[in-house]
Amino acid sequence: MDYQAVLEEVAAHVRPQIGRGRVAQYIPALASVDEDRFGIALADVDGRVTGVGDWERPFSMQSISKAFSLALVLAEDGEKLWRRVGREPSGNPFNSLVQLEYEHGIPRNPFINAGALVVTDRLHTLTGDASTTMLDFLRAESGNPDLAFDQEVAVSETAHGDRNAALAHFMAGYGNLDNPVPTVLEHYFWQCSIEMSCRDLALAGGFLARHGLRADGSRLLSRSEAKRVNAVMLTCGTYDAAGDFAYRVGLPGKSGVGGGIVAVVPGRCTLCVWSPGLDARGNSVAGVAALDHFTTLTDWSVF
Repeated sequence: MDYQAVLEEVAAHVRPQIGRGRVAQYIPALASVDEDRFGIALADVDGRVTGVGDWERPFSMQSISKAFSLALVLAEDGEKLWRRVGREPSGNPFNSLVQLEYEHGIPRNPFINAGALVVTDRLHTLTGDASTTMLDFLRAESGNPDLAFDQEVAVSETAHGDRNAALAHFMAGYGNLDNPVPTVLEHYFWQCSIEMSCRDLALAGGFLARHGLRADGSRLLSRSEAKRVNAVMLTCGTYDAAGDFAYRVGLPGKSGVGGGIVAVVPGRCTLCVWSPGLDARGNSVAGVAALDHFTTLTDWSVF
């Protein structure tokens, strides 16, 4: 298949969608991003990467980081994590407090903010430095040693992170955090602030298309664990729009309010699309449309 031609066709098809939606407003450092940006990249299982548009321009990965922190914890700790966080779609906004009270401090899944805080907490306990562990992993898998935290974004999120602090304190009250709340929040915000391009993220997520094998051929996850990460991405990875994303795209995916979405075609490739304009649920308008058209053109999905 001519991936370059397919991606060019995708970009042409979604051009009317680019610039629609609104950039994330609740994080001031993200509010000034140009809404008219668009990039898409595809990395096959052998590490060959193709892209169009702004595919090499870095952006804030935000909640896409949650997929990587989940994989790192499962690699180190196996199934123990699931005692502290569920695997069900939330049906509520990603920063909702409501379910935590009903469910006694156990987040519904690892991709809502409360669940990601629990995963970060566990990663920090296992490694002693959750955010640097993730950054080192992403540098290795993407082949880009220059990946870095965006201090402006991290500071901005910290200054406007009261809702996340409330989630963390609530879970701490139920004994579901091992580390001090300020420590967990700090590492969570720094993880979300990492800047990566579509190229970087498509390559970094390749282990999910290779059934758990890293870029160097070593095994991060078992085939079963990789399957489970992809399954949770499919059912929970796009906030409370996961059902619509599965219906339209038919691939495991993880989105972030920076406008990026990573999607996985197991056994074939990993994609990353970026367009900052978000819909009401926090997913990239043009990004979802691009992945929808990609699966229509290629007839690739998990169904």
